[in-house]
Amino acid sequence: MSERKGRSTVALGSVSASAYAAVGGKKEGEGPLGGRYDYIDADDYFGQSSFELAESAMQGIALQNVLEKRGIMPEDVSMLFGGDLLDQCIGTSFGTRDFGIPFFGIYGACSTVSEGLSLAALTVDSGASEISGVITSSHFCTAERQYRFPLEYGGQRTPSSQWTATASGALLIEKTGEPPFIRAVTVGKIVDRGITDANNMGAAMAPAAYSTVSAFFGDTGLRPDDFDAIVTGDLGNVGSRLFCELAEKGGLELRARHFDCGRMIYDQSAQDVHAGGSGCGCAASVLCGYFLPEIRAGRLKNILFAATGALLSPTSSQQGMSIPGVSHLAWISFEKGEI
Repeated sequence: MSERKGRSTVALGSVSASAYAAVGGKKEGEGPLGGRYDYIDADDYFGQSSFELAESAMQGIALQNVLEKRGIMPEDVSMLFGGDLLDQCIGTSFGTRDFGIPFFGIYGACSTVSEGLSLAALTVDSGASEISGVITSSHFCTAERQYRFPLEYGGQRTPSSQWTATASGALLIEKTGEPPFIRAVTVGKIVDRGITDANNMGAAMAPAAYSTVSAFFGDTGLRPDDFDAIVTGDLGNVGSRLFCELAEKGGLELRARHFDCGRMIYDQSAQDVHAGGSGCGCAASVLCGYFLPEIRAGRLKNILFAATGALLSPTSSQQGMSIPGVSHLAWISFEKGEI
């Protein structure tokens, strides 16, 4: 059963990710992790009449895929935690409505997958749920239309801007006795350092990532060298550099073990993505397509996964407000055990 560690961290029992699936678009399929996705669609419309419907279709594909991998039906899932970047999370509500699973809509911007993973693990560990699902997505075209400009505008992107991934990730959490195990979760705080540039979200999110990672180490007494990888998402080039610099100032050396989903998902020398990838689907698909399979195979033993979110809206940006950041963390391991 769960046990509180310090202010922000909860240690869990034998809770694991039993199945996971990653879906991507054409650009993601052309990236270095393209072969890791369960489904790649060459048409970013996913056979739909709009990009918003395409994002919902991605979620439906991801959720159906993960159910089939586990060999269960929608009615076997006790509850589903999901969200996306669109207003009122319509990507998720329309994408999952036909499955009939009891649903919690959540929003953590690009940190939504780690927020959902944390909540799902806590409900399963407590006995409130037998199987909890997690799903999220993003789509380059829907995000551009909502947060910046219509694609037809053709605005020039700044060097610090990131490319919103057209991708979805879904996973199931339950007590199976098989890896990957969710050993602990750390709930992040909202951190706002006054960044107002919506084209530099890495800088806005980096302090939140450092806050949560340092809280985990403070709560547990563990050290960075206890882990194979300390994974953030999606700080990109700018945010990753700032994250490591903040950690060094705080006495944590993370550079040798730091991986960022926004830097992994694309080939930055061949694909024009500027500072890297972003979006709810970026961290979710890299987690489900790469890191969880690596842990299940035993090639990675312990990772910290801390997806990051910039909690802005079109309204807040238009009014010149700063960009709060948040990051939630999960310790994911090949072995179960106590802290």
